[in-house]
Amino acid sequence: MIDKHDALRRSPLFEMLSPAEIDVLAELSLSVQFAPGDVLVREGEVGSSLFVLVKGDVDVVRAEGGAEKVLALLSAPASLGEMSLIDREVRSATLRARTPVSALQLTAENFASFRKRSRDGFTLFALNVARVLSARLRETNKKLAARL
Repeated sequence: MIDKHDALRRSPLFEMLSPAEIDVLAELSLSVQFAPGDVLVREGEVGSSLFVLVKGDVDVVRAEGGAEKVLALLSAPASLGEMSLIDREVRSATLRARTPVSALQLTAENFASFRKRSRDGFTLFALNVARVLSARLRETNKKLAARL
């Protein structure tokens, strides 16, 4: 069984949130399990949720020229799928469980409810998403610069 409170507290997406705000998100979240090879989200599909990894490893995979390329390997307490919640675009990659995965799922509807219950908490969440995405962009820039 997943300890939702602990999983949320360990995730960079929920840093600086109060215990009461974590309680609300724990109540709204859904515990999900994936077997190795299961697809959490598929590239090109409309996204409406994010996942917080509690246990296991997930490959970030992108289709290139008819083949799949693994872009990254993510492990707990990583978050997955937040880009589609922010920009409302289709999923930019497929997320596939490499090992048995336990995660928390939070939907766009969950975050709309959270925003109504805690505007300050929602603002901190949005700031944390920006920080996570900024760190990923910096890492991508380093990799790209190393190839030039």
